[in-house]
Amino acid sequence: MHKLAHIFRLGLKELTSLRHDSVLLVFLFYAFTVAIYMPAAGSVIGVHNASVAMVDEDHSHLSRQLAQALQPPEFQRPVLLPYGQLDQVMDSGKYTFVINVPVNFQADLLAGRQPAVQVNVDATAMSQAFMGAGYIGRIFQRELLNYGGQNDPASQAPVLLTTRALFNTNLEGGWFLAVIQIVNNITILAIILTGTALLREREHGTLDHLLVLPLTALEIMLAKIWSNMLVVVVCTWISLEVIVKGALGVPLAGSMSLFLMVTAVYLFASTALGIFLATLARSTPQFGLLAIPVIIPMLLLSGGSTPLDSMPQWLQWVMQGSPSTHFVSLGAAILFRDAGLSVVWPDLLALTAIGLLFFAIALMRFRKSLAS
Repeated sequence: MHKLAHIFRLGLKELTSLRHDSVLLVFLFYAFTVAIYMPAAGSVIGVHNASVAMVDEDHSHLSRQLAQALQPPEFQRPVLLPYGQLDQVMDSGKYTFVINVPVNFQADLLAGRQPAVQVNVDATAMSQAFMGAGYIGRIFQRELLNYGGQNDPASQAPVLLTTRALFNTNLEGGWFLAVIQIVNNITILAIILTGTALLREREHGTLDHLLVLPLTALEIMLAKIWSNMLVVVVCTWISLEVIVKGALGVPLAGSMSLFLMVTAVYLFASTALGIFLATLARSTPQFGLLAIPVIIPMLLLSGGSTPLDSMPQWLQWVMQGSPSTHFVSLGAAILFRDAGLSVVWPDLLALTAIGLLFFAIALMRFRKSLAS
């Protein structure tokens, strides 16, 4: 009972210390408001407002029809250019797509020949270029089929493909990005808050004061974990309700309480990792340098920025040992697909096991650092 009281009072000391740290408070506010709203509202994953130019050498009804088929919001209205400026505008990067319709294009099509339309793509604008070229190809194919009179049942393809987008019907990239930003910020804050809290006490000498008290390394460590866990979980809940659901209008279908519970388990693992890194460092700058090569792979390779399935097989196996991989999977399943505990328990079990392993390693290292 005394141990629980010690852990509780030490945690209150951590919260009091955080309350007087104005820099960390400002960073917390920024991380769960501006840093979530701006990328989700301003960044678009996919084709949006792509610049298009067209070199129309045919000057036919069909070439004008192809130009009119490219509509906002995916594309800007095509700008007509003379043929001599094609290379110049591509070299300058003024347009992402420059389409060249050759002479006699309509006549060749009606004569049964197979004329070609050249689509020049500035692939340095990678996200727009990759998907935009596919969009243009499908749009032009549809227009050419309609113009050629191939809209009768006999000329249709033998298989009719029906596509349904589940959980995000309009394919809004900002919805998923908002949740991923929260996951990323939780990862950063969990490691940074606990690591800097421990190093701050060591640098100020307060850690030596704690050691002369009847306290164990386990009590000190648990106090830092529960206090920082409470702060981040509360900030996460407020951010989901106010920023994600309120300001961005993202329809979160799943259980908020289940997600917050999963967040607490993830914080248990990541805060233990932060303490472990702090025991390796002797100063705050050193801790920052150690944290960078740990945090960045956790953010980039967890499945939030790039699907896990597209990575090499060996890297997929390696990332199964990262708590962020399971947290990203749990977050998407719970918040968007309304998955319950009966569905997400394997990932939750793996996350708990990783958290206990990290905690045991960090505690062992923390005890060793206190003894030295």
